[in-house]
Amino acid sequence: MKIAFAGLGAMGRGMADNLIKAGHALTGFDVNPAVEGWLTGRGAAFAPSVAAACAGAEALVAMVVNADQLETVLFGATGAAGALPKGALILSGVTVPTEAAQALGARAEAAGYAYLDCPVSGGAVGAEAGTLTLMAAGSDAAWQAAQPLLAVLGRNVYRLGDKPGAGSTMKMVHQLAAGCNLAVAAEVMSFGAHLGLEPAQVLEILNASAGASWMIANRGPRMLTEGETASSAVDIFVKDLGIVLDAARASRFPVPVSAAALQVFLGASGAGFGKYDDSQGTRFYEALGGKPVRKT
Repeated sequence: MKIAFAGLGAMGRGMADNLIKAGHALTGFDVNPAVEGWLTGRGAAFAPSVAAACAGAEALVAMVVNADQLETVLFGATGAAGALPKGALILSGVTVPTEAAQALGARAEAAGYAYLDCPVSGGAVGAEAGTLTLMAAGSDAAWQAAQPLLAVLGRNVYRLGDKPGAGSTMKMVHQLAAGCNLAVAAEVMSFGAHLGLEPAQVLEILNASAGASWMIANRGPRMLTEGETASSAVDIFVKDLGIVLDAARASRFPVPVSAAALQVFLGASGAGFGKYDDSQGTRFYEALGGKPVRKT
């Protein structure tokens, strides 16, 4: 397929690379100009705008940060609408509120496109390995058109409904679990360090015991670093847990654990570490007087 790809950050690069390796003709766009050399080095093309990337494409994959960026990619002055041929697929892997997925999906379908609401989980490692979990919702036409892409991008592919929105709802629920688990990981590592335990040994014992979790195993080693290079940033969980709390407020459903977890990421972000790796929720506890988990 001829694919346009918008958003080539930590997640997008791994996904795009796998599509290129699978033989798809890919043209990418990102606001970071360094992406051009990365793309051309892999035999793909770089476009100066989303619209230019979409010319003649059969599908657009969007992997930007939030709903505002996704709207700009689709309907901005140099966005996909009008440039992407009618009938083409739009696959959105962006984590957005359910209402945004529904609204943007409806606009895209009204403009003549097949829209698949398809947020992903698995991190940069999963993106690079092609083992992501994909949570898809969209029409039969969108689902069928996406099959060649989904087969490359993910190991666990789920269809949650025939209209955009259900995929984003599932991703929100997933991020509740991920964010709360990560906040607990930050707290237990910080508490152990504050009490004088060696963080690396705390991590080793946790991973061998009943207190283990995927988040502790995955993020724990990164908590021992400065975390300046982000696979997923602290501010991502500020956004995603914010989505959870907004949805909970609207539906009158209590989420007290999520509310507490959000404070960890807000505190780390407020202390100046919003762009750091999301393992650095530990900086919240450090700012409160806790001993560093990282090896300074």
